Amino acid sequence: MNKREFLKSAAAVSSFALLPSGAWAFSQEKRLRTAHIGVGNMGGEDLKAISSHNAVDVVALCDVDSINLAKAHKLHPNARVFFDYRAMFDEMGDEIDAVIVSTPDHTHAPASLLAMEKNKPVYCQKPLTHYVEESRNMMKMAKEKNLVTQMGIQVHSFYDYKLATLLIQSGIIGKVHTVRAWSPKSWGYNGPEPTGEDPVPDQLDWNLWLGTSKKRPYKEGFYHPGNWRKLLDYGCGTLGDMGVHIFDTPYNALELDVPLTITNDCREPNGFGYPENNTVTYEFPQTPYTAKTLKWVWYDGPGMPPAHEDLVLPGATNQTDKKEGAAQSVEDKMSLDAKTAAEGQLPDQGAMFIGKKGRLLLPHFMQLPQKIVKGKYVDISSEIEEVSKANNLGEIIRNYESEGPKHYHQFVDACLGKAETTAPFSYAGKLTETILLGTIAGRFPNQTLHWDAEKAKFEEEEANQFLNAEYREF
Repeated sequence: MNKREFLKSAAAVSSFALLPSGAWAFSQEKRLRTAHIGVGNMGGEDLKAISSHNAVDVVALCDVDSINLAKAHKLHPNARVFFDYRAMFDEMGDEIDAVIVSTPDHTHAPASLLAMEKNKPVYCQKPLTHYVEESRNMMKMAKEKNLVTQMGIQVHSFYDYKLATLLIQSGIIGKVHTVRAWSPKSWGYNGPEPTGEDPVPDQLDWNLWLGTSKKRPYKEGFYHPGNWRKLLDYGCGTLGDMGVHIFDTPYNALELDVPLTITNDCREPNGFGYPENNTVTYEFPQTPYTAKTLKWVWYDGPGMPPAHEDLVLPGATNQTDKKEGAAQSVEDKMSLDAKTAAEGQLPDQGAMFIGKKGRLLLPHFMQLPQKIVKGKYVDISSEIEEVSKANNLGEIIRNYESEGPKHYHQFVDACLGKAETTAPFSYAGKLTETILLGTIAGRFPNQTLHWDAEKAKFEEEEANQFLNAEYREF
């Protein structure tokens, strides 16, 4: 179905599905009217989770792809549909209570900032923004307008992650001096920029997909759908995808701010795609839960992490670097399957805290943290029970279908004045800034960059050009 045909059919359905004239007056007090910008792939999951809250009415759907819109509109026929989020706000601004932004990364800030300018609470997918300056602007506006906000890191609300935070802050391994975190996923591209141009699919508005980014010819298989994460102009690489999730708990548990220095060991920049393998080393200032300084090492890409004494597990023999596995499909890289590692093997993705009194392994995700002291696992069941009871964590849950919506519902409840969000932009902005500083360091391989958080700039002047970008009129 092309764009024109879809809009005609959607308008016809919506004209017969309008709510009674008195319904919105009631909803303003008791319900939340949501508008969704981006409803394909993860946007579809966000729509499903938000709308599963019994106080939500989905009133607007926006996507640059008519196939995505058609699928979402079939589930929510009462909602009006749009290709351009600016038109949606112009036509429906007073009928929208909250906005969910689930677009590619480069459109997160433009769409979210426009929503916040109109005093709308915003739930925005991770990473919060594509550029550091955008992240700071979103934190500033959310604070000035006192808006309810939440970044889409749904595992932030999962039992195991909340438990690990509490265990670290209880001192279970003492002051932490090092964190090592990893993902073998590869949202990178080491090849050349494509040449030529392909016809734009009938269902896609390419100009709106590009949004504020620079104009570029459409090339099939490189941008939409899915592969944009690999590319400098649109995504944030594996750091911006899995790094945000896996950084979240150590960052939160240790009460970190932004780093002092950043170094990325990776290939030379090609000006188009992110490196397929990155080893990013951060140095953070001291917090109440860390040693005088904290070293944080992130590994991503096929074969990661490499062998290291900090990552040797009880029962492991002759640890060697991981072998490169089969090429990953887009579906593999977007999978939410929590794989359980065999005994003595590291989980595919996770983090290791190294402290003065031992190590704490946190697999990603839906697995309990494990304490290791002098090469042996230590039973921490009593500590888990103690912090769980003290903080009302409830029973251990191993069901993504039931756990997944909690983070979204927390946002809805906060909008209705019944809760507070735990990943507001005041927190998410600093976490995202940390992630983005690592991607910028990838443009200067093996060079240590020094970050001045107060001035929001690098000491290395040549790196500052990547903190923001000029928006294209579209």
